[in-house]
Amino acid sequence: MISVIVPVYKVEEYIHRCIDSILAQTFTDFELILVDDGSPDNCGKICDEYALIDNRVHVIHKENGGLSDARNAGIDWVFLHSNSEWLTFIDSDDWIHIMYLKALLVGAQKTESSIVIGAFQQTTGELPVVNVDNLKANLIETEKLFCEKHINAVVAWGKLYAKKLFNAKRFPIGKLHEDEYITYKLLFQQKKIAFIDEPIYAYYVNPKSITGQSWSQKRMDRIQAYMEQLEFFKNNGMDHAWKYVQWSYIRDLAIGINHLYGIDKKEYVIRKRQLRSAIRKYIKYQLYNDKDLRMIYSAAYPNEAKIKYVVKKKFQSVRELFATKKPHK
Repeated sequence: MISVIVPVYKVEEYIHRCIDSILAQTFTDFELILVDDGSPDNCGKICDEYALIDNRVHVIHKENGGLSDARNAGIDWVFLHSNSEWLTFIDSDDWIHIMYLKALLVGAQKTESSIVIGAFQQTTGELPVVNVDNLKANLIETEKLFCEKHINAVVAWGKLYAKKLFNAKRFPIGKLHEDEYITYKLLFQQKKIAFIDEPIYAYYVNPKSITGQSWSQKRMDRIQAYMEQLEFFKNNGMDHAWKYVQWSYIRDLAIGINHLYGIDKKEYVIRKRQLRSAIRKYIKYQLYNDKDLRMIYSAAYPNEAKIKYVVKKKFQSVRELFATKKPHK
């Protein structure tokens, strides 16, 4: 019924925990595709050992091509060799609750949804607390879910997908934030998405992971992903999602300015100017959103941050005053 795809690279310390959590599932009609993405440690050997003791495990050994390439290799294998109906992706330093597969599949069947999302919990190793009596999937309007459960919505993992959704879809090769180029496009093929509001996916906060590394050119990938999302939502008349992505975009740009390190001085100046210009382009649409406002204004207007914040607060107060003022009789 389900193909579980796990890209594997330099996670020798964590891979047993991930695979064991999958093989321990209460739902057993699944196959596990471990994609050894040219891992230089013992991960490939560990994967082969699991394949010897459980015939549901299949191992792909390939040259290193990155996370997207590994996921795509798993998807391609499934379409060539499997008659499964569903796909799910799990990162190799994460793990899942014992009822992860069952809860997602039952949710898909009862809601007749092509995608079911499970909530997640960030962890440094502790087990998420899951109420097994609350694993019912509820349908939520896709735009509402995207804005209110954003991380759940944009990441590739933690979801059960109808296999047919990937008939002509693959993850972009060579991108750092590859999830954000494709996942939202899959979600918005449905008006409503099934969501289980329990942390059945444990997201391990790994300081050695690719998202924990210092600045590189590939960090600009997320900016490109945001731009594509903005265009998508604007063209499709999704104003709520459009404004939400704007806010996420300029907030992440501001954080990026404060985390420019590991690059030479010339590139630092260029990147800072580029990020600051991008914030200024969209901050005008967010004048009355107070969340993280100081940080964003400071990043966009470092020499004018205080006065712009004060002026903004003043006009916000005036705006609220007129909104509540009783009209003259």
